[in-house]
Amino acid sequence: MSSPGNHGTAAKTAKDKSSGIKDLEKMTTESPSAERVSAKIAQILDVSRNEVALLRVEKGSLRFLFPPELRAAGVIPMSSSAVAARTVATRTSLLSNSFARVKHVSLFESVRLGASQDNQASEQMPIQKIMSVPITPVAGKVLGAIQVSRKGLDSSLAGTDFTNDDLKRLEQAAEILGRMPFMDENIPLP
Repeated sequence: MSSPGNHGTAAKTAKDKSSGIKDLEKMTTESPSAERVSAKIAQILDVSRNEVALLRVEKGSLRFLFPPELRAAGVIPMSSSAVAARTVATRTSLLSNSFARVKHVSLFESVRLGASQDNQASEQMPIQKIMSVPITPVAGKVLGAIQVSRKGLDSSLAGTDFTNDDLKRLEQAAEILGRMPFMDENIPLP
């Protein structure tokens, strides 16, 4: 049986996460940067900023908007087997808590991400768990993908498993992202 103190903590955490989605919704009127929005998503899903990737469709490829270190690392062809490309092509969300065991393109995992913005070491850790969601405005074309991961040397060190509730929150966030100006491929990146 759970103690009343634990129940209250769980209720507070759920409330904080739902208010985070509301905060994200409010940001649509402020024309926020991809960095600011990604930081909010990291907060909502309780991951590090370097565990959030935001990509948009540009000229038949996917280009990273966040993290900034991956902007210069290249693009992902839509025809590739990369998770982000499959997410966009199939318009289907993915949740995997055993991602490290799945054969995947790991080129971008080797790029050193800055620790200066995150008070964490910038060690290149492999992705152990991942959620990938298409960014689609209501009844619109797919504009990109949002990916949230948990990184670590192994699955047990990468944190808790993602849940279906986490995936639902990321899908809610993706719908809001579809209304953000920076997702428009006609708007140049900073």
